[in-house]
Amino acid sequence: MTPTRISTRAEYNALRQNHWDEQARTGSSTSFFSREYHHRLDELYRLLVSPGLDILEIGCGHGDLLAGLTPHHGVGVDFSAEMIARARQRHPGLTFVQADAHELPLEERFDIIILSDLVNDAWDVQTMLEQIRPLCKPDTRLLLNLYSRVYQPILNLAQGLGLARRLLPQNWLTPEDTENLLNLAGFEVIRHQQEILLPLPIPLLRELFNKLLVKLWPFNGLAWVNLLTARPTAVPAQSAPSVSVIIPARNEAGNIEAAFQRVPALGSHTEIIFVEGHSTDNTLQAIEDAIRAHPETDAHLYRQSGKGKADAVRLGFEKASGDILMILDADLTVRPEDLPRFYEALVSGKGEFINGVRLVYPMQEQAMRFLNLLGNKFFSLAFSWLLGQSIKDTLCGTKVLTLAHYDRIAANRAYFGEFDPFGDYDLIFGAAKQNLKIVDMPIRYQDRTYGSTNIDRWRHGLLLFRMLGIAAARLKFI
Repeated sequence: MTPTRISTRAEYNALRQNHWDEQARTGSSTSFFSREYHHRLDELYRLLVSPGLDILEIGCGHGDLLAGLTPHHGVGVDFSAEMIARARQRHPGLTFVQADAHELPLEERFDIIILSDLVNDAWDVQTMLEQIRPLCKPDTRLLLNLYSRVYQPILNLAQGLGLARRLLPQNWLTPEDTENLLNLAGFEVIRHQQEILLPLPIPLLRELFNKLLVKLWPFNGLAWVNLLTARPTAVPAQSAPSVSVIIPARNEAGNIEAAFQRVPALGSHTEIIFVEGHSTDNTLQAIEDAIRAHPETDAHLYRQSGKGKADAVRLGFEKASGDILMILDADLTVRPEDLPRFYEALVSGKGEFINGVRLVYPMQEQAMRFLNLLGNKFFSLAFSWLLGQSIKDTLCGTKVLTLAHYDRIAANRAYFGEFDPFGDYDLIFGAAKQNLKIVDMPIRYQDRTYGSTNIDRWRHGLLLFRMLGIAAARLKFI
């Protein structure tokens, strides 16, 4: 809220500019409390933002957060002339612009836009967000953090004691208030994190409180910061993209002809890419014969040199020419006839990573063994909590995303390492790390009509627990 004596944005701007110019001159923005608070914020933003992107930070201050994200092209905007002058001195490789967030003089578009503690300080949050919307690409991510209302009295006391920087009267918005304003301005929230439980530089305790306890109930309700990740409200694709359907096949000779007959035409063009994985039956010959028998189908065959489904999928993605990548298991337990649903969910903008879900509709009697079903449900609940988005079925073989988004996942694969023989978690973790909107797609899971599963429930179950630990360590408690 703003003081009652301030009745116009011009009056508020004058007060605000004088305030931040003074903060820049005196260095009071680096108080005891503020240093630790901003140190942890910098860590969180580095986890959310991959290096080498085009980044805009509005309310950039000295520009330290922006510089720490190592952008390909970084632009900082701040209302304070003093702040901008110091930012240019500290980070000459970045671009800094003095401007009001309500009237941005920018035309370029960015991969990432950051508002760190700015919504608390803006005269008109909706107008500010509407100014940002034209600066977004279709897959831009807007990241913003705001103080929790729980700590308003404590923050006021800390400011009075000189432990925190002095602030103008704030907009004490709840996450729900902010989400509503984002929605009005054309954005959709895809993740809400509660962060920073102890904003004090006390060794060991700050790690315990800020990386572990704050993630758990009931401590998360006492977090200082709400951190929201949003994307522009989806706009359907203007033209039909092309599609590559990747079919990893090992000991699936009896399903190959059915795949040719049942995979539907999708988008402007559909290609089918078979990746054969050291079969002991005649799968390789069956694929070669089917390609010759169906010259009307744009189909290709590759043999993987490595092992495992993950290796096969990566080879298929590498060879794909389509704008959209789909995985279809050669056992056809996910019906090829359901692929148009995945396609429509992606091109309509409802999601950016479409994940098949086998656990909604009743299954055919032999489709999934009971222990496998229990395991899938457990891991789905666990990963939904760890990733911050609903993942109802982690091991359904059918997943759909764009080639552009896959390239970003692959470029940052080293963050998790080579840990997943299936490929499902490699893609899910990567999608979560890239802040993609994940959407579950319920399908009816069918019995196998040929062959037997390549999954060993006990050996692979232990691997899944290991992956759960990796997700916790690299995505949640960090």
